[in-house]
Amino acid sequence: MAFILPDHPFDPDQLTGDVSGIASDLGWHDSGLHRHGRHQLLFAQAGCMSIELAHRICLLPPSRAAWLPAGTPHRVLMRGVVAYRSLYFKPRAELPTEVQVIAVNPLLREVIERMAFWPWDKPKQEQSRLLALFMEELAEVPQESWQLPLPADPRLDNWLQEVTRDGALPARLNRLAERVGASDKTIGRIFMRDTGMSYQAWRQQWRLLRAMELLAEAVPISRVAAQLEFSSDSAFIGFFKQHTGQTPLRYLGARGK
Repeated sequence: MAFILPDHPFDPDQLTGDVSGIASDLGWHDSGLHRHGRHQLLFAQAGCMSIELAHRICLLPPSRAAWLPAGTPHRVLMRGVVAYRSLYFKPRAELPTEVQVIAVNPLLREVIERMAFWPWDKPKQEQSRLLALFMEELAEVPQESWQLPLPADPRLDNWLQEVTRDGALPARLNRLAERVGASDKTIGRIFMRDTGMSYQAWRQQWRLLRAMELLAEAVPISRVAAQLEFSSDSAFIGFFKQHTGQTPLRYLGARGK
């Protein structure tokens, strides 16, 4: 069995094969912080998810996958319907040992899809050819990552939970300072120390990643602009193009190739 229902109990570390895969359709989902004894490739054929690692969040639209070495603490967040695919690999020398976010080309996309639906007891010799192709593609695809570093100051913990888990738009600096009982300058110093960014730059990066997430969920551009508090659709389009080099429509077209 490879396709599982959202409420199906599943522990990849209990499987015996060298490579196992699962596929599922998930709506709102928060995996909680966890880790596996196997390497994991995390991918969505449709929809968008974000993955929280040590003090950073990486966005995974359908054009990207995350390679998570065994033992890596991570938390997966999904807010829309996602065609979720996950592959699990028994650790061995030739597999990467560092976290990677990779671009998924059409060939790798189809290979992942095939492997995700393998029976869990598929004989190793029947896996070998496709696995060799997977390894070749994994070694050659470019790495890329739209990510957001997270501040570590405990005064921001409750606020960060709302921002990362619920997708709440981060407040402007003065409002955030009022909420946590600190001055604007203190909040600014926290963000520079923990993220290397000013709060304004961090907030803009958050808006960009959230825009990508909403667009991947097929939310209309006008609604994205309104939800992220842009003054107009054209202001949002200009912002998006400034940061990605593409309009939202061109970005969606490129993502689907």
